[in-house]
Amino acid sequence: MDASDQLNKLAARAKEAEDRAKAATTKSRADLEQDVENARVSAQAQADKLRVSAETNKGKLSVWWHDLQRSWDEHMAKMRADIEARRAEDDYERAERDAGSAAEDATFAIEYALSAIQEAEYAVLDAELAKKKADELAPASTGAST
Repeated sequence: MDASDQLNKLAARAKEAEDRAKAATTKSRADLEQDVENARVSAQAQADKLRVSAETNKGKLSVWWHDLQRSWDEHMAKMRADIEARRAEDDYERAERDAGSAAEDATFAIEYALSAIQEAEYAVLDAELAKKKADELAPASTGAST
């Protein structure tokens, strides 16, 4: 899949997330709990896929992408553990504070994703520039000389 196709896939996934977020406001708690669990499972599957990709392409990726993947896994594990702990609370005041924190976390996650998209655009354009530079520096083909 080329970079343009991957960016289209990213845009479609962002639209799905937007639609689900809008629909969440009208759902029952039980339905929303199931949606949250489905989203957690889906996010974990994507994280696992990304981890496998980072390991498979370890020799091809810049070291810092591999390090970022490991750091991301650790961060997500801590964040999910915190979410689960907050969800187990039954205190009203704590639940109110947690709701505010969860909303702030969601906003920051979206800002982080936007930043990641911008970084992805930069990486895609830089990869294309590197390809063009390599093409320009390539020795003349042997078929062209007579």
